[in-house]
Amino acid sequence: MADGMFGLSDELARETAPVWAKVKDHVTPMEWPAQAALIHEINQLKRERDAVILAHNYMTPEIFHGVGDYVGDSLGLAKEAARSTAKIIVQAGVHFMAETSKILSPDKTVLIPDLRAGCSLAASITGADVRLIKQRYPGLPVVTYVNTTADVKAETDICCTSANAVQVVEWAAKEWGVDRVILIPDEFLARNVAAQTTVGIIAWQGRCEVHERFTAADIAEMRAAYPNAEILAHPECPEEVLSAADFAGSTAAMTDYVMQRQPKQVVLITECSMASNIKGDVPGVDFIGPCNMCPHMKRITLENIRDCLVNLQFEVTVPEDMAERARLAVQRMVDLPPPVVPARYDLFKARHHVAVELI
Repeated sequence: MADGMFGLSDELARETAPVWAKVKDHVTPMEWPAQAALIHEINQLKRERDAVILAHNYMTPEIFHGVGDYVGDSLGLAKEAARSTAKIIVQAGVHFMAETSKILSPDKTVLIPDLRAGCSLAASITGADVRLIKQRYPGLPVVTYVNTTADVKAETDICCTSANAVQVVEWAAKEWGVDRVILIPDEFLARNVAAQTTVGIIAWQGRCEVHERFTAADIAEMRAAYPNAEILAHPECPEEVLSAADFAGSTAAMTDYVMQRQPKQVVLITECSMASNIKGDVPGVDFIGPCNMCPHMKRITLENIRDCLVNLQFEVTVPEDMAERARLAVQRMVDLPPPVVPARYDLFKARHHVAVELI
């Protein structure tokens, strides 16, 4: 068969052309032939294995656009895993996400391409820690961010995401008839939620190693260099970062903001692959750094996704008693009416200091 673009066969060039159009700003022509071949092989293996790939927003563009059947934030992916009729779920993300998918899809085989793909935030707290917290604050509901292990979720009353954390905190306070709620483990998310509600927040000192490195000085430098750029920050960032930004919200809210407004220049204060992935759908938007990369997410590659499917290796399991208790916490969140749009963090409120109690 005649060679097409970059030396690819005409068939492979046609099949992968839509992916190339979305990743060409982030993948070199030298890299593309090998990546295109892997994308083709993986997509064939998915059909043969009756598998789907859940690709998180922080995956690299060739994974996100090339092989992801469902893309989005961790909870959205877990919901898709539960809805999918496929027998095998491949989690292109980190380990706690695979656990959440298994919790919501106990009858499916859940695989992760690299068992070492962890999370600094999830590693900051254990189920034993949560049991001690509950002893210290009896009668208060425990709201846990989904970026946690199954062990932690099993000790939790209800889970939340950055998109619905304020809604969940206010629901839990009302449901339990209290004026304070335990919100763990992300300290900065807890502080930023506290600025949006009258419910008192008790927080844990966990942090995401990507988002905690951003500073208000980074924002000031970006404004000086790019005065017309719109700056969007994730609520896992420190409070002063959100206060200096133009908009703050979850990955879903940030995506919606860019897709709907399509600003000429935008800065996303979050893991840098997210900007690369959105860029594929809004080519007219100029995305500007800074860039902090998650080393755990970057353990997932096209090569180990292929190997995962070939060998059906690295299955993620959760003990049934733990999964049953964790499922209740996740399901309570899932059952809440979803917000009409992904929640944003009101930056005017966030400029007013609201104290949280750190455990």
